[in-house]
Amino acid sequence: MVNRKITSFDLVLLIIMVGVMIITLYPFLNILAISLNDATDTVRGGIHIWPRQFTLANYSEIFGSNDRLIQAFGMSVLRTVVGTVTGIIASTMLAYTLSRRDFIFNRFIGFILVITMFISGGLIPEYMLIRELGLINNFWVYILPMLISAFNVIVIRSFMDEIPIELTESAKIDGANDFTIFAKVMLPLCIPVIATISLFLAVGQWNSWFDTYLYARANIDLTTLQFELMKILDNANISSGQITTQNAEVIANQTNPNSIKMAITIIATVPILVVYPFLQKYFVTGLTLGAVKS
Repeated sequence: MVNRKITSFDLVLLIIMVGVMIITLYPFLNILAISLNDATDTVRGGIHIWPRQFTLANYSEIFGSNDRLIQAFGMSVLRTVVGTVTGIIASTMLAYTLSRRDFIFNRFIGFILVITMFISGGLIPEYMLIRELGLINNFWVYILPMLISAFNVIVIRSFMDEIPIELTESAKIDGANDFTIFAKVMLPLCIPVIATISLFLAVGQWNSWFDTYLYARANIDLTTLQFELMKILDNANISSGQITTQNAEVIANQTNPNSIKMAITIIATVPILVVYPFLQKYFVTGLTLGAVKS
């Protein structure tokens, strides 16, 4: 084993990396500390990465003020799982079709996909289309509009283009049909890019609340966690705006809206932080491998 001497460059690099790590982690730790700090004490300021007066009252206020949060959490999990799985299936099947050199319409369909990345019909035509499809106050309004993303299809197709064509030709010689080649040859080789796109889809589904506001707010069974948290945050901001200098002391008996904001941020962020480490090792590979041309 070779002993390597630590140089001044190594020390400088270590200091820089530690500084970058602190800068990266500080905002999240600060949000966590404020969310776990007593609301009255938070008004004084000066909280950094550790709560000065630890309490769970902010989280109790959030869950206690809305008895639908648990149901909304389950709906968010359901739409995230179903939306991610169906999105991956649809995107990979379309990407595989477009990656086939013998498919005569691949350039035309690819051009149409790119156009959708720059041109949109607008919110009103989209709402009219969803209404005519009967998706208002329907669970599938969370799934079908987000089923295909041009960016995701292009990334997956680029990855598939890097897979040697000899593999699919060998499978054809062995008698495999297109579905068998897709399921048993292409998909196992595309795990890195599938994991990457899964993360994109999961984050998009989990953080989405505006579609609930537009299409499903009349059905309380379809309310999502992000939508309910948005309403709580909006109510907290309204309450904060109603406080005047004459009754500012009322703050001492209620939760600080800033603490509510921080607690909501933690609630919305933690599930994705839990999932990300399992997909992180595929993330860079999935985004870069398909973009390299030999």
